[in-house]
Order: sequence, then C-alpha cells, then structure tokens
Amino acid sequence: MTDRHSPPGPLRTVAGPLPASAVRGPVLAHEHLALDLARGGDRTATLTAPHRPAVTRELAALRAGFGLALVVELTCRGMGRDVRALARIAEESGVAVVAGTGWYHEAFHPPEVATADTGRLTASLIDEIEHGCDGTGIRPGVIGEAGSHGDVPSGPERRTLTAAARAAVATGLSLATHARLGRGGLAQLELLTAAGLPPHRISVGHQDLLDDPGVHRELAAAGAYVAFDTVGKEGYQSDAVRLRLLLALLEAGHADRALLSCDISRHGYLADAGGGGYGHLFRSFLPRLRAAGADEELIDGLTRRNPLRFLTGGEPR
Repeated sequence: MTDRHSPPGPLRTVAGPLPASAVRGPVLAHEHLALDLARGGDRTATLTAPHRPAVTRELAALRAGFGLALVVELTCRGMGRDVRALARIAEESGVAVVAGTGWYHEAFHPPEVATADTGRLTASLIDEIEHGCDGTGIRPGVIGEAGSHGDVPSGPERRTLTAAARAAVATGLSLATHARLGRGGLAQLELLTAAGLPPHRISVGHQDLLDDPGVHRELAAAGAYVAFDTVGKEGYQSDAVRLRLLLALLEAGHADRALLSCDISRHGYLADAGGGGYGHLFRSFLPRLRAAGADEELIDGLTRRNPLRFLTGGEPR
C-alpha cells in the first residue's frame, strides 16, 4: 500500500502505468466520458456511443488550448461504465484517462450489492483492481465515485463504502466519493477512516453544492480532499457561490486540499450541445479565480499537483 511515507507510484491509466512526473498540464479530477444513468429515470443523463466523437473532440481541443493532460473518470459500477470506450477516447484525444471502480449511491446499485456481504464486495473490487474491468484487462486507477445520498449512508451504502475503503487499503488506490448535493461528507469520512483508509487517500465529492464553509474546513483539517467538482452546473449552484466557498477554504489555509472539476454527466452539458463542457473550468471559472487574486502557482496546485497527490497518496511539500 502506498502511504504518505512511501514514494508515490505511477498512475494507473486506461493505457497502462503513467509516472505522475509526466503529467505536466492540468487534471480534471472528477469527470464522466462514458456513462448511462437513464435507469434513474432521466434519459438525458447519458454519454453513450453517439456522443463519443464530441467528447473526444472536446478533450483534444482542451489539450491543445489549455494543456489538459489527464481526466479522472469516476463512472463506476451501475453507472454504465465502458472502459473500452475510455481507452479509445484517451488514444484519440491524446489525454490520459484514469478509470474508476466501486458503487454509486443506492438508487444505482446493481443486483450484486443486495446479495453480497461486505467481505464479498471487497473481494470483488480487489479482483477488478488487480485483473481489470469487465474482462478487458484495463485496470482502474481510483475507486469512485463511491456514493451515498443523504446525511448518513443507508445500510447498503455503508456496505459498499466500507468495501471500497477496504479495497483501497488493500490495493493502494485512493477513493473519491459522491455526496449527493454535498450532504453527508463528514459521515462518509468517518465511515471510510473507520475502515482503515487514511484521510489523505479520500476526496469528498460535490462540496461546492454545500454552502457550509465550516464543513469544508473540517474535512480539509482532517486531511481529506474537498472536491469542488460541479463547476459550471448553475442549475445546482451558481459559480459565484462556488468561488466564494473556494476562496473561504483557501483563506483558511487549505489550498493543498481542494480539487476542481466540472462533473459532465449528460450529453446536454457537452460544448457541441451548447453546454459549458469540460472546458468551463478553464474558460470561465479559473479566470474569475485569477481575478480574485489567485496566482499561477496556486492555479497549478489546484488543477495539477493536488489531484496527482490525491491519486498517488503523496503529501504536500
């Protein structure tokens, strides 16, 4: 297991190992490139085969325009994961991709969850991490987005989150969560650390949807990463509020614990469809952050060094 006292190992991408030192440009810490959430009742919550060319074009353009180097793709079991598609997108766009594993929140749990105890779930994840996803040999490089949907995880979510934490401990992967509307992050952290996973291997998701700087400070002070990962989703939260919350976390001294991304989770968000796309972070939000006083060293920390340190288990210098 990689920990804060060990030299960080290479990233596990869909194309194989990649030294973190080779990632010279920004990283999107929480995205979706291929998913299908239509089973939740929303047929627009898809990024399937017809959308692959648009996804690939966007990533290639961001690589050319902003140096985008890596996408952490957090589509896991029950979300329509397609690691073969991720491999094609990575190859054609020139942007490295890390694939995920684990289970989303309860509404999207596949049947395997209902019939398995925590031990079997843990063993299933470890097998996938060691041997590859869905018979492809493509190994996930992160666990996530491991989900819960309320202030405390439900019974099935406790089992899947505990299994995810145990698998992370056993394999050395880090773990990114889905905290619906930002709620329940502290409960997630408590459960995951109780299963033996150190806080610096945990990213608590969707905290930009929770207007509570005190919770953000508490998560960061404990050593976890605080994900502001729905940037541009104005229907959930305005970017003005996101910026205020991020600045509060930075001013509290936790610049080394913040992660940024856009969480593109339906085809209507793509630039080709008129949405902000994966590039909204670079085109809109980061210029506003710079205008608020952020220098390029801070921007590089938020968009490159922090996500790489999260993935590899390193600690800030």
